[in-house]
Amino acid sequence: MFYSQLATKIHGRENLYGGNLVLTTRKFLAFTLAIAVIFTVSGSAFALSSALSNPIVPIVKKASVAVVNIDVEKTARRSISPFPFDDDPFFKRFFGDSFKEFTRSVPMKGRGSGFIVSKEGQILTNNHVVDGVDKITVSLQLENGSKKTYPAKIVGSDPTYDLAVIKIEPDESLPVLELGDSDALEVGEFVVAIGNPYGFEQSVTAGVISAKNRSIHAQDVNFDDFLQTDAAINPGNSGGPLLNMDGKVVGINTAIIPYAQGLGFAIPVNKAKEIMGDLVSFGRVKRGWLGVSVRGITPEMAKAYGVEGTNGAMINDVFKGDPAEKAGIKRGDVVVEINGHKVKDANDFVSKVRTLAPNSVAKLQVIRKGKKLTFNVKLAERNSKGDGSVENSRSDEKSKESSSGVDTLKDFGIAEVSPLNDSLRRQYRIDSNSNGLVVTEIDKDSRASSDGDIREGDLIIEVNGQEVKTVNDLKKAVGNDNSIVLMIEREGSTYFIMASKPDK
Repeated sequence: MFYSQLATKIHGRENLYGGNLVLTTRKFLAFTLAIAVIFTVSGSAFALSSALSNPIVPIVKKASVAVVNIDVEKTARRSISPFPFDDDPFFKRFFGDSFKEFTRSVPMKGRGSGFIVSKEGQILTNNHVVDGVDKITVSLQLENGSKKTYPAKIVGSDPTYDLAVIKIEPDESLPVLELGDSDALEVGEFVVAIGNPYGFEQSVTAGVISAKNRSIHAQDVNFDDFLQTDAAINPGNSGGPLLNMDGKVVGINTAIIPYAQGLGFAIPVNKAKEIMGDLVSFGRVKRGWLGVSVRGITPEMAKAYGVEGTNGAMINDVFKGDPAEKAGIKRGDVVVEINGHKVKDANDFVSKVRTLAPNSVAKLQVIRKGKKLTFNVKLAERNSKGDGSVENSRSDEKSKESSSGVDTLKDFGIAEVSPLNDSLRRQYRIDSNSNGLVVTEIDKDSRASSDGDIREGDLIIEVNGQEVKTVNDLKKAVGNDNSIVLMIEREGSTYFIMASKPDK
């Protein structure tokens, strides 16, 4: 009985424990299933949350196939002395010090970025990426991950806004990036940059628009509307797109401050929209030219010239023979309105003039000695390079003289030369102490153009050892020779270049 009772108790305990064990197992299974459901739902929610909180991935997947890498090659010329006896009187007797200026060609390579804007192969990039290069190669990243390369040519360029359109001849229809509205951008808005920094292709960085309307004035770039971003931009990013969260291009990455972090600059895409038509149609931008230089106004100047406040642009100089002088604009005039729009400062005035077309009329309201005056100025056409030159405002005599220069050197591939004037000195940054004839156009189909020995803006100092200051000097120096030796000045350095007529 003892054993029977014990067995019953044990059996009961086993049932009890067994019942608890079974109950615990059921609860555990139910709990596990609940956890699994929760984690499954949470995982889906997490994945959905990640997709929603990180829209950059789909933007990059869609846009990257339309972003291209641009490789360029350029032959630079460096001065060398081929003579081991620089101080030998024998050489100085025949060559003077000129033998020190012989040059040799040195190949140079560079990289940049760009993006496709038409299915036919037009690509938008920076002018400084392709300016003066001898060879352009474009690499496309296809959707299947493979690469394809094409040679490219320049369709048109604009140094002022540092923009260029290049073109490839594709075998297939190409993906195109949609252009957005840079005016609608807000400071703090997220943006994505894609490019080829330091040769690391298809690199993606992200940040925000940290400021708008930033000014940069360096070399030929004189721009006052840059977008500032903290999205990392490095050498090689130049020409690549800056995209908003809709995947549309809002800027063209252009400049950095090398000693700072988080300071990159992009050209607003609306500026590119304004000039792309001209670049494709004419190879350059046709802009109106007023013929003045301006400066900002200080409180002291405003008081002295009878101007209320410091808004406006003061005429610092009026170029002789240009539209402003013809209309009666004078130094010291303060422009407060142009075509009914208030002028904030000198940069604002320059930006407004740039948007005007040649032969259009600019209505200027100026303050002169406390009085308001209105002038209607018919603009000339400004060349797209440098500070601008008035191409159609030269005097008849200078135009005729320039035409004679065309006849003299066109067989050597130099389509046009001109005697120096103030406009050309400003345009090509030629020192006031330098004299000669400036090359204003090269025949693009000539050997001079393909070799790159002679460039627009070169100053011809001597021809065949004879100094040339006028076209008549040039004609005498050239004579009937089939080959000539030019001494030219370029960026402060002097070079000897041989030019020949093509073989018939």
